[in-house]
Amino acid sequence: MKAVIIGGGVAGPVAAMALQKVGIDSTLYEAHPTGAHGVGATMGLSINGLAALQILDAHRAVADAGFSCPRGVMWLGNGRRLGEDVPTSLPDGTTAIQLLRADLYAALHEHAATRGVRIEYGRRLVEVDHRGDQVVARFADGGEAVGDVLIGADGMRSATRRFVAPDAPRPRYCGIFGTNGFAHSLDLDTEPGTFHMVFGRRAFFGYVRREDGCVWWFVNVPASKEPAPAELAAIAAEQWQHRLHELLAVDASPAARIIQATPPGYDWFVSHQMKAPRTWHRGRAVLIGDAAHVTSPSSGQGAAMAIEDAIELARCLRDMPLTLALPAYQQLREGRLRKVHAGAQQVNRSKSATGLGRVLRDAMFPVLMKRFGSPQALAWLYNHRIDFDSKVTSGMG
Repeated sequence: MKAVIIGGGVAGPVAAMALQKVGIDSTLYEAHPTGAHGVGATMGLSINGLAALQILDAHRAVADAGFSCPRGVMWLGNGRRLGEDVPTSLPDGTTAIQLLRADLYAALHEHAATRGVRIEYGRRLVEVDHRGDQVVARFADGGEAVGDVLIGADGMRSATRRFVAPDAPRPRYCGIFGTNGFAHSLDLDTEPGTFHMVFGRRAFFGYVRREDGCVWWFVNVPASKEPAPAELAAIAAEQWQHRLHELLAVDASPAARIIQATPPGYDWFVSHQMKAPRTWHRGRAVLIGDAAHVTSPSSGQGAAMAIEDAIELARCLRDMPLTLALPAYQQLREGRLRKVHAGAQQVNRSKSATGLGRVLRDAMFPVLMKRFGSPQALAWLYNHRIDFDSKVTSGMG
């Protein structure tokens, strides 16, 4: 069997390595003329995502590209501590991490390259067609690639999705936009590796201190209307720094100090979410990762879900004929993705709450945390492990 993989971001190289592990050859086709080195903001990779990478012996390379972040603490803007999140580490001591998306990209691509995974750049997909018992990808440069299965791993703006699920839901704005940065030379009394999440009066703020003292942070600002990138870029960085300080200074947290300690200059991101289509496959083509479903950054699970998708798809293709493997893959994944999606929606609503909604949120949060914030309540998410060696006999595993 030969696989054609469209997209060379996170899901693509993981899919190629997982397929290689089950004896399926593949080539990645990336639309952009060069790789995405140096592109992307800070991000977290949860323990379930690293556990999935461990199947490919890739988790240590990725973990070494970031820094350990084993514990999260949640706060209200008034200084009330809501609770903490401490997922169980892997048997070798690996914990959840924080890293740059660019460094995740580089680690995965370097690991894939050492295994002989082939990537062709400047190959923008324009059509997917079927030719007997094969599938054909046609590119804007006039070339084509033929395989037994085509895997769309080309992200939220997926070109593959137009052919696999033309009636799929579109990405929707989540009610928040944000930015991130790094503060140096700041005397912050917090344990390195503990990620603090503050549901503030006017904005949401997250921060963590590395061992070297550098503070990584991000902010989510509520906005009822989705801002255009040009609109955000038109405001001077110094004005944004002043505005962010005003939004955060009302909270009992070090957020305003962190903003002041960070040289102004911001790359903005707007949060989107997209439900999965009714069917993730068509003929010999199938979707994984953000091409199939987009869970906003608030979930902390975007990369992990893409990694899990890729590995589960490889299991199904190993154990079943294609006509059964693609539906089984979807059945294995869709229930879990629905829960992640619903959880991210709830977090986004909490982050974007203003006025009376914010008052009600602050009143209800302590009660909800007692019920849903325990380690047992989140075990389904963080303790999920793919039993790669077990044979897939149905969409239940």
